[in-house]
Amino acid sequence: MNYILFDGPARNALLPFTFTRPVADILIGIMTIRQKWEMRLGSTTTTLTEEYLSEKFPMVELETNVMINASFLPNDVLVEMVSNLEPNQAIFKGEEVIAFYTNEDQEEVDFDTYEIVEYDEDCLTVQNTWDIFAKNDAAIREDFEYLIEDRRSQPIPKSVNVIAPENIFIEEGAKLEFVTLNASTGPIYIGRDSEIMEGSVIRGPFALCENAQVKMASKVYGATTVGPHSRIGGEVNNSVLFGYANKGHDGFLGNSVLGEWCNIGADSNNSNLKNNYEEVKLWSYETEGFAKTGLQFCGLMMGDHSKCGINTMFNTGTVVGVSANIFGSGFPRNFVPSFSWGGASGFTTYITKKAFETARLVMSRRNVEFDEREAAILEHVFEETKKWRKE
Repeated sequence: MNYILFDGPARNALLPFTFTRPVADILIGIMTIRQKWEMRLGSTTTTLTEEYLSEKFPMVELETNVMINASFLPNDVLVEMVSNLEPNQAIFKGEEVIAFYTNEDQEEVDFDTYEIVEYDEDCLTVQNTWDIFAKNDAAIREDFEYLIEDRRSQPIPKSVNVIAPENIFIEEGAKLEFVTLNASTGPIYIGRDSEIMEGSVIRGPFALCENAQVKMASKVYGATTVGPHSRIGGEVNNSVLFGYANKGHDGFLGNSVLGEWCNIGADSNNSNLKNNYEEVKLWSYETEGFAKTGLQFCGLMMGDHSKCGINTMFNTGTVVGVSANIFGSGFPRNFVPSFSWGGASGFTTYITKKAFETARLVMSRRNVEFDEREAAILEHVFEETKKWRKE
């Protein structure tokens, strides 16, 4: 069967992260949503997403296909239902479609003509940006149980101070000495060729993905995920860093999400709790205003390629778009549009020529090419987000 992951209605609520990727490629837990579906289905997937993303994330449509709403994370029951879908069937949870069967001859999909299969059990979904960190605890636990089944961990080095070693899994090539791992509060997964430097203290749930790094004497609270090739240091609490993100120095990052190729300057901090302890509101790209999150703790949402200088301070519930560059003293406003350059004293437009030069240098350090596809995506984001910048 050919499986296609589609963005669904959650796409706009997941901006700025979905400016540069489909919903399927959001990292939560130990893997991206796409990786979770592919592993459980035993099949590759393609993507139905925004047209400007389709060259990098193409869709392959065959004679028969199953379309899957990427905002739903797979579990055993859901995967079995999706695998057993037959022609003219669709799986719904309440009013929202999870998956449906199509063929290449269908010009349109009318669910009134479909046999509806109801899914009435609990499952993890990613419907808002804050879900990425708020549901990361549950996502790490689910991924951990699936990934370690019938597998043996690499031995825990003798120098490691460990609590609940049965909840720790270490992949080949990982390096860790003279660190403290407390897995009594949740599982700890240490990915292939990753490194935890000496003096670090980590409480689960925690996921350190392939080739990621924890710098010396870091303090990490669950539920935190450090994506592939990312680096953390200082104090990190309940945060998710996508691939190739850097928060390598002292400073606090809490209840936050960083996209790919972000860099947090030394001694930068974000607030994750308002002084009056009220519910946090976040900028909504859908309503172009601030939306209630239902959360008391909510920190920084930072889109791909954005960066901040040393000693930057972020207010509770700050949203930073794609390819913004923030520096200077004081608190910048709690919505920083994409391609903004500046700080608390004001912003100007970060022109694409300069932004692309930086992106090219940053990515080349990790032996990744900044190619025409990446440039075209960022050019589109620049134009799409122009209305929020003061030109």
